[in-house]
Amino acid sequence: MPNVHPFRALQFRSGDVSNLIAPPYDVLDADDRAALLAKSSDNIVGVDLPHVPAKELGPPDAYQGAAERLAAMIDAGTVAADDQPVMLAYRQTYELNGTPANRCGMIACLDTVPFGPREGGGILPHEQTFGGPKEDRLALMRATKTQTSPIFGLHQDEQGHASALVRSVMESRDPDRRATTEDGVLHEIWTIADDETIAAYRDALAGEDVFIADGHHRYTTAINYMNELGDLPADHPARRTMFVLVGMSDPGLAIGPTHRVLGGMSEYSFDNFQEAGGGYFNFEAVDNDPHKFEAQITSIAEREHRNVIGIYDFDTGLCSVAWPADDDLLVDDFPDKPAAWRTLDVAIVQHVIVEKICQPELNNDEPVKWAFPHSIEEMLDLGRGKETGSSISGGGKPQLALVVRPTPLEAVREISRAGELMPQKSTFFFPKLATGLALNPLA
Repeated sequence: MPNVHPFRALQFRSGDVSNLIAPPYDVLDADDRAALLAKSSDNIVGVDLPHVPAKELGPPDAYQGAAERLAAMIDAGTVAADDQPVMLAYRQTYELNGTPANRCGMIACLDTVPFGPREGGGILPHEQTFGGPKEDRLALMRATKTQTSPIFGLHQDEQGHASALVRSVMESRDPDRRATTEDGVLHEIWTIADDETIAAYRDALAGEDVFIADGHHRYTTAINYMNELGDLPADHPARRTMFVLVGMSDPGLAIGPTHRVLGGMSEYSFDNFQEAGGGYFNFEAVDNDPHKFEAQITSIAEREHRNVIGIYDFDTGLCSVAWPADDDLLVDDFPDKPAAWRTLDVAIVQHVIVEKICQPELNNDEPVKWAFPHSIEEMLDLGRGKETGSSISGGGKPQLALVVRPTPLEAVREISRAGELMPQKSTFFFPKLATGLALNPLA
């Protein structure tokens, strides 16, 4: 792992920061932003999301306004830097399948190094990135000279030493700050300043790779920002990037699914789709209740020992499942990719269902419209017209939903180490990290 550092974190000074923190910028729209600022004009969303949508570069005055807002909060003492470099133990308490769970990690800085394996451990990506969000984040970083939200990083922690150390801090005393967000998640922070604990945490992470779970665009931005500043001293803050580091052995670590909803296909019907896909998949009708997909997919996957994908037709409400006719559908197209990549549900969806069935057979070789719901209810809301932020909203109603299982954590690890990237929206780690619990000044 690149060197792990404490840092002079900028933090809100109040004990309960529920009205001051925000979800990650890329899950918010203009209405969300307004609602957060209605709670408090000092909510961090005013700094972290100066321009909507954040998928593209905004006007210069938006980023300058964010910088001025942050400067005013610092001048007023609303946020202030710690007196000495610190690390911050971070616990999120939430419900997992109806049972209380907590995910624990450490907010710290890592050396900002290029993606890829390195001696002693590297920073490994697992998903593709896109230009627009990187331009937006770089403009914000230039204006504020601050990293406003952390990268979510995972590390192996096979022996559980890092997770045990973090949890021991939490058991030793009450948190310094806490917040409850709209999704019901409790966020708690413990400030760690003593050299002994910091050194023990560094030792626990020695030699480990960091896999980026969330924040690929922001980490790329940190690299670009450091590079454009030129020759910097070794201890310059811009040479370091703020992470929340969570061990893969942490019992509260969970990955959820990211389903696919497709629309805009000129020749689509449920019958046409199944006919066009007959050479690639076996289809089986199941109960016409999308909420039963999880149990039915699991049962059929155990029977067939292959990927099983739920299929939902928005027009008729019919449900079926599909599994590949061959053990390895993508081996001829991607022989150099690891088997873990070729057998991802999301890779099969993109490179077989979309690129070999839907686009050529059902849409005259034109791109389809996509949406990426995380739950069955979100999927159904797209059909009800309640979700208007997806690309489907501009291309007619949703037509076909593809229900997938969560990407296994082991697949993330294997594919990242092989230097490969998954299709976009391959993983959904929940709960999301909060923005505003700590900021990393880069000046």
